[in-house]
Amino acid sequence: MSPADPVDAYVPGHGDLCYDVCHYDLSLEYRVETNALLAKATLSAVALTATDRVVLDLEGLRVSRVLLDGALVRFTHRAGRLVVKTGTRLRAGQEFRVQVAYQGTPLPVHGIDGEAGWEELSDGVIVASQPHGAPSWFPCNDRPSNKASYRIKVATESAYHVTANGSLVDHRRGASRTTWVFDQAEPMASYLASVQIGRYSEQVLATAPTRVIAVRSAATARRAALALARQPEMMVVYSQLFGRYPFAHYTVVVTDDALEIPLEAQGMAAFGSNHARTDWDAERLVAHELAHQWFGNSLTLGVWRDIWLHEGFACYAEWLWSERSGGPPAQQHAERHWRQLSRLPQDLVLANPGPESMFDDRVYKRGALTLHALRRAAGDGPFFDLLRSWCEQNQHGTVSTGMFSAHVQQCVGSGPGALLDAWLFTAPLPPLDQTVAPGTGPTADA
Repeated sequence: MSPADPVDAYVPGHGDLCYDVCHYDLSLEYRVETNALLAKATLSAVALTATDRVVLDLEGLRVSRVLLDGALVRFTHRAGRLVVKTGTRLRAGQEFRVQVAYQGTPLPVHGIDGEAGWEELSDGVIVASQPHGAPSWFPCNDRPSNKASYRIKVATESAYHVTANGSLVDHRRGASRTTWVFDQAEPMASYLASVQIGRYSEQVLATAPTRVIAVRSAATARRAALALARQPEMMVVYSQLFGRYPFAHYTVVVTDDALEIPLEAQGMAAFGSNHARTDWDAERLVAHELAHQWFGNSLTLGVWRDIWLHEGFACYAEWLWSERSGGPPAQQHAERHWRQLSRLPQDLVLANPGPESMFDDRVYKRGALTLHALRRAAGDGPFFDLLRSWCEQNQHGTVSTGMFSAHVQQCVGSGPGALLDAWLFTAPLPPLDQTVAPGTGPTADA
């Protein structure tokens, strides 16, 4: 691959395949009123190939100094790419550490699908980086296949509450400024790293099977409590269906501002005040974002064309929650959405929808329909066994469509292969109900 070739055509100009970051240590000094950031990032990494440069993604912020293994090095920074000149050539397998001092006014990054990243609220901050917004606030190897652990330290005005990925390991309150330190031990893709800042307080919604925390202001507390009332029950249902919740706890932030859509990050989700409702459309979004903790956060795509592995699974989780909680069964949801999709253009290939369509609603619904068709073909017992083993065997890992197809074959045999091919790799909408061909189940293949 030449330097001009994109790592991922869906998000061109992001990521470097020459190295992996193993750990990020981010130290942020932030002023809410002026949206001013003064920061230092330390990246512990390993070279995957021999190289004399390390390319980081960082957009719109000014770099003042770069050190490689403690020594000042030359760098260039343009068009969102921070190119660090290593001086001595790094060997494949060599561990190294990059420190970047930077500052400025963080703003969302524009991409094919819109803006993402660090965004000011009316009184605070929301960070929602899917798929390309991480470089808006820290230098990173911005490709989802490079998952790393994180330490995130944020110092800001004491009137504000800070939430970030992982567990709060230190909290030091001063007269005017307070420092918050979070440790994210489980590996995380850069786009899932997040900081949420607002005049919030916390409420514990559940302690078992997983600690669930609501973070909201006094203005939204009552509506948030009603909207999230079934969140603990959802956690129980999903833990039964998909296996143990993969992180230490789950935090739900409700902003005072209205948001276009809810947004998930690793171990947390953010909803706007407009989502703090109790109707089905609001409830399904609460279920959807929780499901992403398994599908998208623990199991993360390696390249963005496989986005259905996140959104299709989370959408189907909405239907599973519906049928497990006394609502319409998944079959009813599937029939309704199949009819809706059948009236839309038949030009989307689920396993490679194209960068302009990766968040098209057809990806969500057709992805969910793919799983429901597989369930109908394989039967409930084998289907739910393969779903749970998919999550457990790939926990905290990187997944692909090919891996899922192989997992299906391993669990239920080759019978559903043609079904999956039709749903994943052809544009016309297949029929919803199919059955596994006789003699092609797992016993016959053994």
